[in-house]
Amino acid sequence: MALPFALPAARAAAAPETQPVNALDDALIATMKAGSAGKTFSARYAMLKPVIEKSFDLRLILQNSAGLLWSQIPAAQKTELEKLFRQYTVATYVSNFNAYAGQHFTTNPDIRRTGNARVVSTTFEGNGGKKVELAYVMRQSGGVWKITDVLFDGTISKVATQRSDFSGLIEPGNASRLIDALKAKVASLSGGAIKD
Repeated sequence: MALPFALPAARAAAAPETQPVNALDDALIATMKAGSAGKTFSARYAMLKPVIEKSFDLRLILQNSAGLLWSQIPAAQKTELEKLFRQYTVATYVSNFNAYAGQHFTTNPDIRRTGNARVVSTTFEGNGGKKVELAYVMRQSGGVWKITDVLFDGTISKVATQRSDFSGLIEPGNASRLIDALKAKVASLSGGAIKD
């Protein structure tokens, strides 16, 4: 009797839209366990970096976070920003998911459609049963699904928050202040472990 009810969840778990989210969740748990085992920040960063790069469309997230001024940023600064934003994103996850104490993720089998985008929802249950609802906005890039935004508690957009943070650091044709800010953030999050 349980089989008919189990099949939709199994199909959803295997759906292409959920694969980047499941890979990220698994990697975050592994990173937390590595932190509890005494692995250095650099080692955990190296573990998580390829999964972040594969699961997220970091270039699109950066462009959307920079907003309308992105098109005016010089090419050399864009290249530097892409490198630093990748470092910042990975370092943020390593810093936030630094120790394991039984935490786990649960993926909602129901995938929501919003135009060309899909929304995959997960619940992160932390210490003491505290739950955080996360919704990942997925879009296709090069024929594969990638994360293009994360909604905390189902409504607070990471991209919108970053756009607000970045807006005062970008001038028409010049993103040097944002570059300096991201360098400082990476250094602070990693304790100086991530330099290039």
